Amino acid sequence: MNRSILRGSALCAFLLSVCAVVSAVPATAADVLRYSGSAQILEAFSYERVPAFTQKTGVKVDVGAYTSAIAVERVVNGLADVASTAQRLTPAQAASGYVETMFCRDPLAVIVNAECPVTDITNQQIQAVFSGKITNWKDLGGPDKKILVIVPSDQTAAYGNFHRDVMAGNPIKADIITSTSTMVIETTRRMPWSISFTAQGAARLITHGLKKLRINGIAPDEAGYPYFQEYSFVTRGTPTGVAKRFIEFCLSTEGKEIIRKKGMIPS
Repeated sequence: MNRSILRGSALCAFLLSVCAVVSAVPATAADVLRYSGSAQILEAFSYERVPAFTQKTGVKVDVGAYTSAIAVERVVNGLADVASTAQRLTPAQAASGYVETMFCRDPLAVIVNAECPVTDITNQQIQAVFSGKITNWKDLGGPDKKILVIVPSDQTAAYGNFHRDVMAGNPIKADIITSTSTMVIETTRRMPWSISFTAQGAARLITHGLKKLRINGIAPDEAGYPYFQEYSFVTRGTPTGVAKRFIEFCLSTEGKEIIRKKGMIPS
């Protein structure tokens, strides 16, 4: 299959410039949190949570969107106070004193272009589609149309989690590869007969042109759904200062309500 890479430089440039500046309480120059986040986590709910934190505390938050691995590396290199990530720390990072604080679980949703009439898929069919063994929608109860497989870069946590948990480590074959995990949402929405996977929280932002498949009859927001990503905050050592305040806010009743509104399960 032909593979093409969709560049997300314009989106990333925008996200890197995003800064939560809503303030109800004057903040000092020191009250600035440098927050590097996974793109899918930021899209899922951080752009609502960050202004709520700033309004409550007066702490300005400088936000940058990256892959999970790069977000954590920015903490390691002293460029960020806290990172949000969809992948676990490496043994070396944990041994070096970096601390992860789990804050929610987010269903890993299989999404299709809304034009596709298929609504349900089995675990085995997912593996067959993303491995290239099933290439036509008619084999899934749909019309005689070629399946267009869209995946994010293999450098993203979403790809790694899907490859490990859904594909059981088997190779993935794709027609289109996007540079970020969230770009698959808009690409799938615009491309007829396409299929992909993404964070449920981020996919909920799209109200037309896209739908989430049931897996074995179970929707991503229903009990018994099989696939989840775990999100955590990473800090250099035990959280202190504004990083601690931010994490405590996200784990508070108010912070957890924002998580629930996005269809995710707070820790």
